[in-house]
Amino acid sequence: MIVYILCFILFIVGLYGVVTKRNLIKIIIGLAIMEYSVNLFLILIGYVNNGTAPILPVPDALKNKPFVDPLPQAMILTAIVIGLATTALLLSIAIRLYRKYGTFDIRKINSLKG
Repeated sequence: MIVYILCFILFIVGLYGVVTKRNLIKIIIGLAIMEYSVNLFLILIGYVNNGTAPILPVPDALKNKPFVDPLPQAMILTAIVIGLATTALLLSIAIRLYRKYGTFDIRKINSLKG
């Protein structure tokens, strides 16, 4: 149960970084932390103590053992790839904004309008 609480705390840390920080890079890092906490939570949901991989055919020694659900693992692999692409896109936008305005501060970028 404590690992679920730690995932929630990790999500709150990322949310705090997104809401309170004004630097674009810190906001992107906060979003990445939130994404990793959700990924960790989904992996924890699919975890089974003493579970074996659901590979067929099942040997006789493993007939009565529980199997690990492979669906959350596949979802997280896809989410990691999508998250990497999203982070790369956000960083490229932040770099373009830095080249144009010379700062990562959102307040200064917002006041420059043009």
